[in-house]
Amino acid sequence: MKFKRTHKCGELTKKNAGETVVLSGWVENYRDHGGVEFIDLNDRWGLTQVVFDPEVSGAAHKDAQHLRSQDVISIKGEVRPRPEGMANLNLATGEIEVYVTELEILNKSKTPPFDVNHAENVNQETRLTYRYLDLRNNDLRNNMIFRSKVSHVIRNYFVDNAFVEVETPVLTKATPEGARDYLVPSRVNAGKFYALPQSPQLFKQALMISGFDRYFQIAKCFRDEDLRADRQPEFTQVDVEMSFVDQEDVIDTIEKLFAVLMKEFFEKNLELPLPRMTYDQAMLEYGSDAPDLRFGLKIVELSDVFKDSGFGVFANAVKNGGCVRAINLKGAAQLLSRKDLDDMTPFAKNYRAKGVAWIKMGENGPQSPIVKFFKEDEAKALYEKMNAETGDVLIFVADSESVVRQSLGALRDYFGKKLNLIDEDELNFSWVVDFPMFEKDQDGNPTPTHHPFTAPKPEDAHLLDTDLFAVKSNAYDIVLNGSEIGGGSIRIHDNAMQKKIFSILGIGEEEAKEKFGFLLDALQFGAPPHGGLALGLDRIIMLFLKTESIRDVIAFPKTQKATCLMTDAPGSVDKEQLEELSIDVITVDD
Repeated sequence: MKFKRTHKCGELTKKNAGETVVLSGWVENYRDHGGVEFIDLNDRWGLTQVVFDPEVSGAAHKDAQHLRSQDVISIKGEVRPRPEGMANLNLATGEIEVYVTELEILNKSKTPPFDVNHAENVNQETRLTYRYLDLRNNDLRNNMIFRSKVSHVIRNYFVDNAFVEVETPVLTKATPEGARDYLVPSRVNAGKFYALPQSPQLFKQALMISGFDRYFQIAKCFRDEDLRADRQPEFTQVDVEMSFVDQEDVIDTIEKLFAVLMKEFFEKNLELPLPRMTYDQAMLEYGSDAPDLRFGLKIVELSDVFKDSGFGVFANAVKNGGCVRAINLKGAAQLLSRKDLDDMTPFAKNYRAKGVAWIKMGENGPQSPIVKFFKEDEAKALYEKMNAETGDVLIFVADSESVVRQSLGALRDYFGKKLNLIDEDELNFSWVVDFPMFEKDQDGNPTPTHHPFTAPKPEDAHLLDTDLFAVKSNAYDIVLNGSEIGGGSIRIHDNAMQKKIFSILGIGEEEAKEKFGFLLDALQFGAPPHGGLALGLDRIIMLFLKTESIRDVIAFPKTQKATCLMTDAPGSVDKEQLEELSIDVITVDD
């Protein structure tokens, strides 16, 4: 480079008028205005209009005529105020322009496969293939800068609160944590494999046993699972663990973190403590363990009303151990057509519901094919319990409890959007607590709702021997706008209790020693009571920025099939490498 930049492309103002400056960056566009060339020069900090006037520099003007989009250049020139009426007040540098005296072309660019500054309608595959170009897009670049700032504030918050940042291993041992592991073969230990960590769970517990007391880490984690809009195979979590604490201490620490983030980035005071509900309440009233509280539409239990109903669909659901629940779509009678109501059934069938019943509360009374089956007393009880008024629409699902929860939960979210009940600018936080310790797998056997290191609530520990699925755990999730953004628990710190939980889960003594031997040993050497939480950083940034996909807040994300189109990973390796790793590959047809 002949000369180094003196300023960045987003900082010059009228105060700099008359100064000679050097700018470096990328050509965003090129315009010929009657023999005078105008170029928008762009870098990370912004955009500056530069002018190539043959009367100022004939040589620079001549060379500028060969410039095209995404060429990399440096220019030296004089800062001048823009002519009267030509200022662009939407641009930080919009009151000035730089008249170029010298031009240095640092690198020419091929014609880009898409306009990097207007890529909204470009095929995602193309954008991901040329991700290094896509990241020049101001929106994506600003997302990454915002993410960096959030990470910085988070790190400072924990350091200021006496937490120690510790990096834990990436090459570790496979442990059952709810998803498939990514495995890494060991060359020096033929036939054996490392696993990439699904979380630093066991290591952070080991750090508590080591006496670090307060640990945090912004950690990379890996899970080989099916992807969706808010999930990636490698992701980042803010990992936190604390000693000599209970649930309230962990929740208080995390709430104060989000209060700092809301103040710093949104200039809002987060009212603490955050709303809190039990898992049972969340599932009953919202059909989800991560409820969106930006709108109402609570689900109402009606099984007691219809247990002896003349409407067989409702009565039989209750008789067979299921339930009847409903939502009141307040004031929606004039907003929903008959087609809207009929379309609910195919929608709910995606969640295994057989159908969705409805009642429109019209001016002349309830309107529905099902009201003729109701007895007078049950109809009265129904309308009272649902707070039904003229103009409302009541929607019902009767089935097993799990089907009712899922289908009505999905319908609640659907109508929240359809009826424009959601304030998209709101950031609504809440906690869900008192999760069941165990769930049933497909065969009816117990499986941990969170992970096998979660402690039962002390008052429920005796139920481990008598009523397993009634045991509540000391677990808690934090929810933002209907998405779980973090989860944690108080851990088991007693060796005997940990062995007991493994036994309940069908993990025998030999298997426990093989998979968790070091933890079981460590728990015998003065393990303190401890607990923590992990926050999904990618998902938090996605929700803060209101992006449609988690890929928009990750610099180099994977596709739906967990591939990187830019680097063409995963890829094949040489036969010699495989032989070194004692691996034989079986070819599988796509």
